[in-house]
Amino acid sequence: MSYKIAFFGAKPYDIASFDQVNEKYNYDIKYYKGHLNPNNVVLTQDADAVCIFVNDTADAAVIDAMADNGVKLLALRCAGFNNVDLAAAKGKLPVVRVPAYSPYAVAEYSLALMLSLNRKIHRAYWRTRDGNFSLNGLMGFDMHGKTVGIIGTGKIAKILIRILKGLGMHILAYDLYPDHKFAEEEGITYVTLDELYRGSDIISLHCPLTDQTRYLINEDSIDKMKDGVMIINTGRGQLIHTNALIEGLKEKKISAAGLDVYEEEGDYFYEDKSDKIIDDDVLARLLSFNNVIVTSHQAFFTKEAMHNIAETTLQNIEDFRQNRPLVNEVIL
Repeated sequence: MSYKIAFFGAKPYDIASFDQVNEKYNYDIKYYKGHLNPNNVVLTQDADAVCIFVNDTADAAVIDAMADNGVKLLALRCAGFNNVDLAAAKGKLPVVRVPAYSPYAVAEYSLALMLSLNRKIHRAYWRTRDGNFSLNGLMGFDMHGKTVGIIGTGKIAKILIRILKGLGMHILAYDLYPDHKFAEEEGITYVTLDELYRGSDIISLHCPLTDQTRYLINEDSIDKMKDGVMIINTGRGQLIHTNALIEGLKEKKISAAGLDVYEEEGDYFYEDKSDKIIDDDVLARLLSFNNVIVTSHQAFFTKEAMHNIAETTLQNIEDFRQNRPLVNEVIL
């Protein structure tokens, strides 16, 4: 009998990548456009495994309902798991995830945001479409010789550091657990957060979201930064206190911000809201700045990453089905 997977929040690109990888496994995947929530959890009846993404809901009520429906495994096709009540899942159904998709994808996207903001490419694109070929207001700066502060030095950040060094940039790094061997090999300097704030022309965030890092970028930390600093966030939305960021932009303390994540993104990101009014006043304010680029959590979104997500997710399910160790299990 074929193994049944209920797949929620399915987009066309999800279906294409999972169908391709599923040729190896032959699972019976039922794709549902809607996000998993208490109102549609009934669709998990008869499913052996449920596959969800970052904006699906797996709270205690949903987990209990899935367990009652006979679901044996919850498979996240993402790295984050803050939308899952792990305490409720404990002893009822294992939770597995995809710890990494493609570190190159996110590192390269971080650079793309820096370059676009610095050289005003997003503004120039709209101007020339409107027949405006003026250069006024489009001046940038040479990246060569400037200093970038990298907060968090995991796999993604290390790739970005190597890219930025290739541009001739100086690197200041901060991490709770510094990799001194890497720093010595690459000729970079680990510093305190205050030193990083004071010395960086651009600050890029690559640390996980924890109680210690929530709102790491706030009114106090912005005050310590160089005038005209650029801030890039391809990590987690709640690393930045958005209202403090907006004040910094209004006061010209922050010259530009590239945000692929937003602290209240759940109601908007990955969805087409073009026919509706954005009723999130903070997001609407961010979108009003011509020196801010907001994108819809797409830094990971490459062909390679999507293939890796499908491959790892289905392998996680196969490992569970074959009673093998779950190397990507999320344990409370």
